[in-house]
Amino acid sequence: MGTVACGESRGFHRWLAIVPRPATDVISTVVSRASAALLLCGGLGLLFVPDLIFGVVIPGMPAQAYWLGQLLAAAWLGVATLNWLQRSVVIGGIYARPLVATNCVLYLVSALSLVRVVTAPAVPWAVCVLAALMVVMAAAYAALMFRGPFDALVSRE
Repeated sequence: MGTVACGESRGFHRWLAIVPRPATDVISTVVSRASAALLLCGGLGLLFVPDLIFGVVIPGMPAQAYWLGQLLAAAWLGVATLNWLQRSVVIGGIYARPLVATNCVLYLVSALSLVRVVTAPAVPWAVCVLAALMVVMAAAYAALMFRGPFDALVSRE
């Protein structure tokens, strides 16, 4: 009996050959990768060093409440994984609408909450940066949801 590559016995290699892949990166791929990177960094930070992050963002937060940040980390890491696994899928318009809706809601609610916080006096710069990132990502996913998938970054000849 010869050596069989992983998945070859089930015809997996034939399935991979018929999966359409764009010749160049489309804008939705870049947005998915950026979203995955942003949520991964934030999720890992909140999971492993919530005391450092909350010490900067919310100086008076008691140590007994750090588990809230770890719950947020679980959600962010879950959505980051979803975005990373779907990074090669064309999203926008009618394509992958659940994925776009999930990200749009996540970033829109986060942006609205943080913009309300940023308008208060004496807000740490980290909160302002996070609010700006959330607003940009909310706008990107809203554009993908309502305008549809965009063309490739490099024009095809």
